[in-house]
Amino acid sequence: MSGHINKMPQPNQGIKCVVNTCHYYGSGDHCHAEKIEVEPRNASSTEMTDCATFLTE
Repeated sequence: MSGHINKMPQPNQGIKCVVNTCHYYGSGDHCHAEKIEVEPRNASSTEMTDCATFLTE
């Protein structure tokens, strides 16, 4: 992933995340990342995608 994603003090209302082990997770299944990156480019199914924004504490 290119660059650093900032953690916002308030949740990003357009993103729901239930991965409570992520650095950007907020209670109530909210995401505090300013943006997300999903890869790879040529994925053709949900199973082939990966959230590159995921970061452990």
